[in-house]
Amino acid sequence: MTDRQHLLVHGGTFAAVGDGGDISGVRGSSSPDGLFVRDARHLSRWQLTVDGAVPETLSPVSEGDTARCVLVPRGGRQEPPAYTLFREQAVADGAFVESLRVASNRPVPTTVRVAVTADADFTDQFELRSDHRTYAKIGAQRRRQVLDDGVEFGYQRGEWHSSTTVSAEPPPDGVEETGTGARRLVWTLDLEPHGSAELALRVAARPHGATKTPRVPLTPTAASEQVHAAEGEFTQGVAFPTGWPELAAACARGLADLATLQVPATGLDGEELWVPAAGAPWFLTLLGRDALLTSLFALPYRPGLAAATLPALAATQAAEVGVGSVAQPGKIVHEVRHGELAHFGQVPYGRYYGSVDATPLFLVLLGAYVEQTGDTALARRLEPNARAAVDWMLDHGGLTSRGYLVYRADQGGLANQNWKDSPGAICGADGSRPNGPVMAAGAQGYAYDALRRTAHLARTIWDDEVYAALLEQAAADLRDRFQRDFWMPEHAFPALALDGEGNQVDALASDAGHLLWSGLLDKEYGELVGRRLLEPDFFSGWGVRTLAADQAAYHPMSYHRGSVWPHDNALIALGLARYGLHDEARTVAHGLVDAATATGNRLPEVLAGYGRDSTHARPVPYPHACVRESRAAAAPLALLTAVGGA
Repeated sequence: MTDRQHLLVHGGTFAAVGDGGDISGVRGSSSPDGLFVRDARHLSRWQLTVDGAVPETLSPVSEGDTARCVLVPRGGRQEPPAYTLFREQAVADGAFVESLRVASNRPVPTTVRVAVTADADFTDQFELRSDHRTYAKIGAQRRRQVLDDGVEFGYQRGEWHSSTTVSAEPPPDGVEETGTGARRLVWTLDLEPHGSAELALRVAARPHGATKTPRVPLTPTAASEQVHAAEGEFTQGVAFPTGWPELAAACARGLADLATLQVPATGLDGEELWVPAAGAPWFLTLLGRDALLTSLFALPYRPGLAAATLPALAATQAAEVGVGSVAQPGKIVHEVRHGELAHFGQVPYGRYYGSVDATPLFLVLLGAYVEQTGDTALARRLEPNARAAVDWMLDHGGLTSRGYLVYRADQGGLANQNWKDSPGAICGADGSRPNGPVMAAGAQGYAYDALRRTAHLARTIWDDEVYAALLEQAAADLRDRFQRDFWMPEHAFPALALDGEGNQVDALASDAGHLLWSGLLDKEYGELVGRRLLEPDFFSGWGVRTLAADQAAYHPMSYHRGSVWPHDNALIALGLARYGLHDEARTVAHGLVDAATATGNRLPEVLAGYGRDSTHARPVPYPHACVRESRAAAAPLALLTAVGGA
């Protein structure tokens, strides 16, 4: 059986360790292992040996904010373990800390040789993806320096500097070379009869651009207390439904995860902000669409997320055309990366704008935030940014020239630039892909809502009646065009998209539920769509599938062509409630909550599309899903908004 991965997450730092607490540094797996800060791996190896051998895992690491496991030397029934090792690990911002206790099981003095082999390869996360791409790093240098209490690893490439410091208490008796670049910290422990000894190991990561030295907690318990304090502060004051304890538990778990999934960002005036990261392990960074939807779901309960997300995205709003980054004036960023490859332009994601829907969602969140909180000051502060976003939708976005928001495949980045952004996600019922520019249905709904909400801001806060009327007319025209061009009478359902020639991309997809959330469809059409989404080919029992199962394009283990996404279903539930389909909204909510209950109250990024039946009565996981994802964490809050505690 392969060693499982266990994630420890706090802010912009995460560690992935195996069942026994080790880090192997293996590349090409579905999940990276190591200690990661700002897209770089600051520990690539962390392996415990005792008396020259890897111990056996007696009690593997379990889920939680602290990784705890119990290890023993390998042996048999005739050789009871001479000692037992108790291992605890946790992360803090820029730090990893471990406590190791070695307990003798013998009635006589015992000597044990303990070693921890450590290395830091400073690999960029993009190098660890399963696509096996390689990147030239001309002039890169690594160094290792032995310290009185440990070892420091360093990396330099031009102006790029990073380091990782490993220290221990008590200090190691020696630091050995291994021939691989790793260093082995060694202790010889003399144990009294049934006595014990403890080692404290601390790792401090200093990524390129860091302005502060990380404060490493003294123990895993101290690090865990920091996480629990943040989680408790984030959940405090939210009224969970008393009549539906399973939903209450999912909301509490989601809020706790959101507390640990926040990463630092900079606002318009240079202020430091904390915004929702997309998810761990691959996307512990600011993604525009993800942060906006997470903030929308949490808005009635934690409006501070929106208050931070909006100025952070305004600060990264594009001001000019950028070919490699797909930037255009007024466009809201899709992804922000801080790693080495982004810094040197080897990947386009330092600031990447390949999203057709982040810009309208920015306007939707701004309007919803003002409506929810009454905070008109933020709307005034962001008025230039909001107007620039509208200008992008009308101009570069395509609303004026094409009648719809449109995107074109980016050869250096994303082929699809709506929320279903994997290759082949936008397809016909037979699986065929559209040619030329794409006009995705869901993005048109966001644009409609954005125009209406911004018109309201213009009329009530910016005192610009002419602008408000212009935006309202643009929204009304978009609605009329959409229902004419996207509606498929033979299916009583909207097309997933239009291709470059205006032909319908005819897959029946969950994106139609987003149109309910945005209010784009007439009431009659909306009710037809809402009820259709609850038919068995769409609804798996755990949620609405991304594609209806009776189509050739459907695959239950495809990322976007048959899977079940919690955030997608949260939008659908909100849309169903908007159109008065409350029974249907409750059905979706109950399916998702049952899925959360079956997975420890935590919803993953995505589930496989298999139906809920007697042959397998548990949700089937999707193999490459983010274990913690902000949109999924916030989805139970959206369900609470949609259906209350019913």
